[in-house]
Amino acid sequence: MAESTGLMESLERLAGTLLAIFQTRLELLSNEMEEERVRIEQMLLYGSVALFFFGLAIMLLTAFIVVLFWDSHRLLVLGGLAALFFVAGLLVLNELRRVAREKSKLFSASLAELADDRDRLAP
Repeated sequence: MAESTGLMESLERLAGTLLAIFQTRLELLSNEMEEERVRIEQMLLYGSVALFFFGLAIMLLTAFIVVLFWDSHRLLVLGGLAALFFVAGLLVLNELRRVAREKSKLFSASLAELADDRDRLAP
């Protein structure tokens, strides 16, 4: 009878340990999700502000160049700048597609810890 009680206590401790491991992994997963959300928000904010200022700079530079060549080659300059901006847009679009195809490293720490736990618990 004492052996049965010791076995039950051991099983309860094992269950408690497994639940603690599971809780720790869930907390780690939650922290990773929160960090990724904050990182993405910061990237969007800084990217938006940078795009605004770059766009403003490009518009002013274009106006400056057109006014500079107003008397001689204004149409050629406008066409050349439009082609330049179009090619730049295509290059950026290509880079955006490349980045979108890359795998995210989200949950990599959680997955590594779960794999480590599985290796430790395997007989």
